[in-house]
Amino acid sequence: MPTTPYDPPALEQGTLRVTPLGGLGEVGRNMTVFEYGGKLLVIDCGVLFPEEHQPGVDLILPDFEPIKGRLDDIVGVVLTHGHEDHIGAVPYLLKLKPDIPIVGSGLTLALTEAKLKEHRLKPYSLTVTEGQRENLGPFELEFIAVNHSIPDALAVAVRTPAGLVLATGDFKMDQLPLDGRLTDLRSFARLGEEGVDLFLVDSTNADVPGFTPLERSIGPVLDQVIGKAPRRVIVASFSSHVHRVQQVLDAAAAHGRRVALLGRSMLRNMTIAEELGYLTVPEGVLIDYKKARDLPEDQIVYMSTGSQGEPMAVLSRMANLDHAIEPGPGDTVILASSLIPGNENAVYRVIDGLTKLGANVVHKGNAKVHVSGHAAAGELLYCYNILKPRNVLPIHGEYRHLMANARLAQDTGIDADRTILAENGTVIDLKDGDARVAGQLDLGFVYVDGSTVGEITDADLKDRRILGEEGFISVIVVVDASTGKVISGPEIHARGFAEDDAVFDDVKPKIAAALAEAAKSGVRDQHALSQIVRRTIGRWVNQSLRRRPMIVPLVIEA
Repeated sequence: MPTTPYDPPALEQGTLRVTPLGGLGEVGRNMTVFEYGGKLLVIDCGVLFPEEHQPGVDLILPDFEPIKGRLDDIVGVVLTHGHEDHIGAVPYLLKLKPDIPIVGSGLTLALTEAKLKEHRLKPYSLTVTEGQRENLGPFELEFIAVNHSIPDALAVAVRTPAGLVLATGDFKMDQLPLDGRLTDLRSFARLGEEGVDLFLVDSTNADVPGFTPLERSIGPVLDQVIGKAPRRVIVASFSSHVHRVQQVLDAAAAHGRRVALLGRSMLRNMTIAEELGYLTVPEGVLIDYKKARDLPEDQIVYMSTGSQGEPMAVLSRMANLDHAIEPGPGDTVILASSLIPGNENAVYRVIDGLTKLGANVVHKGNAKVHVSGHAAAGELLYCYNILKPRNVLPIHGEYRHLMANARLAQDTGIDADRTILAENGTVIDLKDGDARVAGQLDLGFVYVDGSTVGEITDADLKDRRILGEEGFISVIVVVDASTGKVISGPEIHARGFAEDDAVFDDVKPKIAAALAEAAKSGVRDQHALSQIVRRTIGRWVNQSLRRRPMIVPLVIEA
């Protein structure tokens, strides 16, 4: 990794082709395409959230290019659970073809349909439950209950004549889940007896030894922190973490506090969860945010978004004093989530900002206020021993997670050559129990930037980084159209420099001299003259000021 792209051969009859379009080498934009008999099945269709080196980007989508010309062949999109990194890109796929069937559990589809409604899309959907079997084209699907940090998560067994594939989605093996819904290891064992030819398995915590702590261990800690808080309590969590919101509601009720939900996605998702019976709201606990401000400060809990330090989310705005609620001394802020890789700096900035305002910030680093929703190494070993899969494809994780998962598989006796370390776009063919890499597609990042999708390129992001880090210089020169002689300028303006524009007085004669030399050589092309200006001032700025700014030269003929 990374692998040089090469096209796979035409798909042989009786072969199942599996191609991850996202989710490998990253924590997000999970999407895998299965092909058999000329038909395509998609499992998950999620987004990736941007990092600091992608300024201005709202979301990052999987690269749909390999399937854009085959949308009519898609028999359905199966969603394993309702997290954004598994459902967030569905609207963008359905904008290409609105009648692609969407399949998932009740809560997963409700969250997806609410998102689609915002995009003015009404899907063709099929609600399924654990134990149910459905046929979509040549694919026979069986849905299996798995435990995760959101209710109603499902693993998917995909049967074709080429073999049996089990895709876990995100899962863990909490033995005392809050909703009583265990990962169905009996079904895993039954599939193991049948013979799993390819196991697509969550890798996020593969490098964490032991077992993921119980979800219910968080409740007493939240209860204690909220009970001791002298003033307002602000809890930040993922807007889809129903279990965590339930624990906060219960703790608030136990201490005579009321809860106000902050953030559009938090309010939308919890309304859906309550309507469907996944969230039980103690009577009289929820209160409208505007009315909550009239309550005594020791009687309110705000439940907000922003646990990953997202700049526009509620918690970040509070830390920047850009929200009606301004944290201060005596307030308690609880970050009830884990850190998604890449978000560390943003989260610690928010923690520092809140601490500077005087708030007591409680987070996973100093209190047990969150447990992961992903299986740790011990749980994964159990799965390998129960299933005894013939081939393994670690998914959902950065490269170190995929590698750790592959090692676990090999520790349980699976041959190294049957443990496939893939990346996005790796084409894997399964036939007669043998999985092999058949090609490598050249995939890119698809950026959502405001109302544009896929228009922003990596070159545009590089320009944005240069503007933010190195500054901007514009140079305007007027030259005689017939002689090429400078008749006005150079006029130089800079932004993002500590120096006054007068600092450029030394380079103006150099620009004029370079243009005069070009005129003597007969150069009259405006683009060529602009490049001379760019090179001249660029060299000078680099040598004199040790900067590499964006330079925009404008040569005008008169």
